[in-house]
Amino acid sequence: MKTIEIIISTDGQSRIETRGFTGSRCRDASRFLESALGKVSSEQLTAEYHQSVQHHPNQLRQEN
Repeated sequence: MKTIEIIISTDGQSRIETRGFTGSRCRDASRFLESALGKVSSEQLTAEYHQSVQHHPNQLRQEN
């Protein structure tokens, strides 16, 4: 399951955490939130980010 969590601390700082995304898809999914919340001060990449994106090629089979 893919989720994006926004955590806002008592001092007003916000943090975005993504789960279930592999590779740079997490950045693509959370980009609009980063823009809305303001300047990014730091970034910590998870193990999921470093996983390769699995492609499932379409298989075509011609039957006679």
